[in-house]
Amino acid sequence: MSEFLVDADTLVTARFGTSQLTETVSALKLLRVPVEPWFRPWKDAHGRAFQSQLKQHPVWAAIVESAFGTSWAADFFTVPPLEPDLALEDELGPLLALSDDHIRADLSVVRTPLPRILLDTSGLAAEAAGLLRWIWTTTIEPEWPRRFRVLQADIVSRTSRLSEQGWSGVLRGLGPDVRWLGDGRIQVNRWDYPVTDVRGHDLMFIAAHTQRVNVSWRLPDRFALAYPVTGIFATTATPDEPLVQLLGRNRARILAEAVSPVSTTLLVATTGLSLATVSDHLRVLTDAGLLERRRSGRSVLYWQSDTGRRVVRRPASNRPEPR
Repeated sequence: MSEFLVDADTLVTARFGTSQLTETVSALKLLRVPVEPWFRPWKDAHGRAFQSQLKQHPVWAAIVESAFGTSWAADFFTVPPLEPDLALEDELGPLLALSDDHIRADLSVVRTPLPRILLDTSGLAAEAAGLLRWIWTTTIEPEWPRRFRVLQADIVSRTSRLSEQGWSGVLRGLGPDVRWLGDGRIQVNRWDYPVTDVRGHDLMFIAAHTQRVNVSWRLPDRFALAYPVTGIFATTATPDEPLVQLLGRNRARILAEAVSPVSTTLLVATTGLSLATVSDHLRVLTDAGLLERRRSGRSVLYWQSDTGRRVVRRPASNRPEPR
């Protein structure tokens, strides 16, 4: 397993935030590999256009083919931001400053030999940036306000745990392989890489729409973990119409999304409803016995009760079997 070695100074200054570059590279990864069910509607909406772009831009196709391995991605795609919540163009600056030899060296760590087109083409940094801009503007930017609300809600929920549960509580659930080991050690993934000494350096936790935790760095002093945000693409789920007729569309949607514990803040982010409206619906659903509730730090978490699960499942039993 791989570990980050941290000290008190690192943890005191550690930050949570978002990164449009991380979000864009995560989208690129999703477009090129099999995905979990909750990503499929998004991928189905953009996969064909992505493949069309690769056919029109053979250099882009060669970069995508060469930049990602089983446990490693080319470094120029995984540089953490200097600050949280920067715009994509600000984050692309360091990439655009790289030489062709630097790009080829990063790619060669993942794949050797490189395709001839990458050896013969100049301006590789601009090509990589063009690919990322297309992914951002086509697949992410139109829904960025909603995505950003989901990311921010997750960040607020996690940081609120720090005073009550410490870093072990904050890291719990960050990813299946991430955990606090004690003695200044954070397990970050299951790959057999040397321990990374982050003591005295900058550490950032980046919430992203991604399938797994990813480690990145800007040597010598900036390191980051990008982790899967809670509530990924929750708004793609549509409650069954009988449930909508029974409860109303907004209450049905909230009940359907509470399949696992969710906070009021996260529901506000994913539904786009006001805090007062969400709170009212949660009160009604809880009083009706459809939701359970429990306080966790500064947040109150809600999830489907046994009755709520039966109510949500019942309409599905009337659906015809898939052929």
